[in-house]
Amino acid sequence: FDAAVIFTSYSQNPLPAAMLCYQAGIKAVLGYCRENPYRLISHWIPDREPLDYIVHEVQRQLQLVETVGAATSDTNLTLRVPGESRQTIRTRLAALRVGKDRPWLVLHAGVSEEKRCYPADEYISACRSLIGQGYEIVLTGSSSEQGYVNNIARRLGDGAANLAGELSISELMALIAAAPVLISNNTGPVHIAAAVGTPVVVLYAMTTPQPTPWKVSSRVLYFAVRADLRTKNRLLQAFPDVSGPQASPLAITAAVNELVRHASCEIELRY
Repeated sequence: FDAAVIFTSYSQNPLPAAMLCYQAGIKAVLGYCRENPYRLISHWIPDREPLDYIVHEVQRQLQLVETVGAATSDTNLTLRVPGESRQTIRTRLAALRVGKDRPWLVLHAGVSEEKRCYPADEYISACRSLIGQGYEIVLTGSSSEQGYVNNIARRLGDGAANLAGELSISELMALIAAAPVLISNNTGPVHIAAAVGTPVVVLYAMTTPQPTPWKVSSRVLYFAVRADLRTKNRLLQAFPDVSGPQASPLAITAAVNELVRHASCEIELRY
């Protein structure tokens, strides 16, 4: 390669990736770095986060590439969902009779890091309340999260359809694109939802504040990380003061209803 761009959050060190670029003979390397990287990063941008300010992760990376002239007026996320995956999901939802007679939503409760996982009991309490209001719940998760999601499904009974471990990535994208609302932790499906325009309720662990849903209708509900799971990275220990709503089953239910009402109003205004 002639050039490389190293995208890191402010808590990540770019120098291991920069060393790989150096060993590969890549001369032009762009990246943030807190320390002077000398010849490892030819286009070095001193990293001022989080000591001087904190910006959204998307904004951080756009600002990085703007320093070498790569600017855009369209800062929305985009994601192409294959047509065959959309058809597969339509067929699966029809077979489950989801969305036929009642409002519905997707809950993606699993997460790769335990510290970012909202408690299952709280999810179940919120879902029971939503089911009582007439919602159908579609549960998703990776194959590694299947046992965790199966437990939630058993406790929710007939009010939930369980697709954990059964969908490809493209089918998960199609399901989220079709869903009226997604509930999840701060994890990958939240960003899929942002890219396809699906409203999101995100249960947000107080770890890193930058990757909230980007340019999509959302409600961010914060919760504290368990003491024994908190980071040893001192740059992340001082999570910014949060004045927004705190996560709870009641807050989740209210957030879903707000987003559904907002979406309905937008449709009425459009037509």
